[in-house]
Amino acid sequence: MGAKHEVTAVEQADRRITTKVNGKRDAWPMRVIGTASEIGDQPQMRTICAATVLLGLARRDRHLAETGLRMLAAHTIATWGKSGIKAMIDRRRPKDGDDPRLCPGDSDRHEDNSFPSGHSAGAVAVGEALARAYPDHAVGARGAALSVAVVQVPRGTHYAGDVIAGIAIGLIAERANDAAIGLARRWLAADPDRPPIRE
Repeated sequence: MGAKHEVTAVEQADRRITTKVNGKRDAWPMRVIGTASEIGDQPQMRTICAATVLLGLARRDRHLAETGLRMLAAHTIATWGKSGIKAMIDRRRPKDGDDPRLCPGDSDRHEDNSFPSGHSAGAVAVGEALARAYPDHAVGARGAALSVAVVQVPRGTHYAGDVIAGIAIGLIAERANDAAIGLARRWLAADPDRPPIRE
């Protein structure tokens, strides 16, 4: 862990909010829900993205295949973002010790890497990419992503602030990805020697 400091008012509030909801984290229903929320972990999210691409290719559905690639790209950007922050900030996970302090540090220990929530960042980035591509399914995509994020607090793996930061990273990552794709499309469309892009 990095250098210690006194617990700030924000960190104390984060502790209070989290403590109110994670008292049942060892009960079997919460363990079951927590296990289900592991779908938000990196390997599972990347598998879902790759499966979406493959399904699109198998069905000759260009829009679906492109959506899978957008999901994968958004997830990658979100992972880079959360990993970069985790490399600079240490925070003990609630279930591993009641210490909500955000400290400068670069610990590789899982229990010291609570901030920000990677499950939240990745799930929200993927959910937003799917919602953008299929607006009719936006409520379901966003609801599933937020469920993965929010459950991290009662299961004791993250403070509420970790989850809020993860959600913000996921939203920013997806929007940055969409902006980059839009810029690339405009650049390609502006080149008269390139064939036209079909939507």
